[in-house]
Amino acid sequence: MLWHHRYVKLVTVFTVLLIAAGGMVTSTDSGLSVPDWPTTYGWNMFTFPMSKWVGGIRYEHSHRLIASTVGFLTIILAGWTWWVESRPWVRKLGFAALGAVILQGLLGGLTVLFFLPPAISIGHAGLAQIFFCLTLTLALVTSPGWKSAAAPVDDRLLRRLALATTALVYTQILVGATMRHTNAGLAIPDFPYAFGHLLPPVWNAKVAIHFAHRVGALVVTLAILASSSHVFYHHRGRRELVRPAFLLLLFLSMQVTLGAFVVWSRMDPVINTAHVVNGALVLGTSLVLTLRAFSGFPVLGFSGSPGRVARTFKPASPGTQGRPEGLRYNP
Repeated sequence: MLWHHRYVKLVTVFTVLLIAAGGMVTSTDSGLSVPDWPTTYGWNMFTFPMSKWVGGIRYEHSHRLIASTVGFLTIILAGWTWWVESRPWVRKLGFAALGAVILQGLLGGLTVLFFLPPAISIGHAGLAQIFFCLTLTLALVTSPGWKSAAAPVDDRLLRRLALATTALVYTQILVGATMRHTNAGLAIPDFPYAFGHLLPPVWNAKVAIHFAHRVGALVVTLAILASSSHVFYHHRGRRELVRPAFLLLLFLSMQVTLGAFVVWSRMDPVINTAHVVNGALVLGTSLVLTLRAFSGFPVLGFSGSPGRVARTFKPASPGTQGRPEGLRYNP
């Protein structure tokens, strides 16, 4: 089981690498540098000569090879998880990851065959983040720390804050993907102002998308500050919550800084890609905090940890009718 957990972590790391490779393809406008799919200029993808990896071909072809590697690793992940896992919902997660990576490959091919239509490209980017969240979830719930977790966190407000924050971060990533794939990254060419004003004095579709991304960044910042502050104030003794809360603040500060430099550098490909990858890390860290907050509380049929929450009842007394007095954790 320990080796299975380590393998899932390896797949998660490769998924981050794949997101980075996809980010470089978009940042360098290399999406159509290889105009055919699944072949590469008529060659089998795995036999295409390295001597021909020039210009944008290098980014697009390497992206395809990394994606194929992740797909192969995910096939093993799904089978291995089904073989060693006793928890049905974890088994389902493994096959959900396999289904996501297959669909992701198909969407990647369609983006090339249909000449990078924004709708498919945005879906491709959004599904990449979902696949990353699936592998990260598997890595978390197969870890020894998860299985030996202490009493669950009985904090409904934290669960709501963390879940809302994760949803907002993912929505912000989708808006960012829309901005990238509609060429709206420099629709507002200055930062922190917009054409020298707080609000853009001129509007069109690209300006609206870009400005929505900036407003979304502010909303996400407030949500992360709220959820992290709640953890530091109410659960400072729980390392499994404090660590992701701290990392969330760290990644947030990096993301805001990178976002500013994307504009200031006129969308430098390396900075732009780092912004994409760090956005995935913000989402993943927020997801970890959310899963930790929900650990032990069944949601939609999925139980977050091996323990369970049970209600404790006191014997009935006049006027009380045996109302529940609290919660007891039964390991």
